[in-house]
Amino acid sequence: MEFPHNKQPAIRVFAMPTDTNSKGDIFGGWLMSQVDIAGSVAAFKRANGRIVTVAVNEFLFLNPVFVGDLVSIFSNVTKVGTTSIQVGIQAFSERFIDDFEIIRVAEATLTYVAIDDVRRPRPVDK
Repeated sequence: MEFPHNKQPAIRVFAMPTDTNSKGDIFGGWLMSQVDIAGSVAAFKRANGRIVTVAVNEFLFLNPVFVGDLVSIFSNVTKVGTTSIQVGIQAFSERFIDDFEIIRVAEATLTYVAIDDVRRPRPVDK
C-alpha cells in the first residue's frame, strides 16, 4: 500500500509504549485523538482561524497500530457549510517489524465549526 499521491501528512507520530492499554495494545482513543488533531489542521486552514470539533461522523478502525509504528495521518476538506467544515481523514502505519510495510489503519469523517473570539460560530468564507 502507498500513501495518497502528491500529499503531505497533516501529522506524523510514533506510537509509543505509553500509548497502550493494560494489555499492551495501542489504545483506540489515542488514535482517535491523533485523527482529531490531523483533521483540525485542515479545518483550521480552511476556516482561516479558530475551530472546534463538533462531530465524529464516522470512524473506522481498519487495522491495529503497534508500538513503534510511525503513524501518518492525511486530512482534506470534503465539504464546507455556512459555519461548518467536514474533513475526511486517512491514517496509515509504517511498520518496521520483519520488513517495511505501509498499512491503512483508520478512516474517519469529522465535522468542525469555525468560531470567533467569544467561541460563537462564525461564517466560513466560501
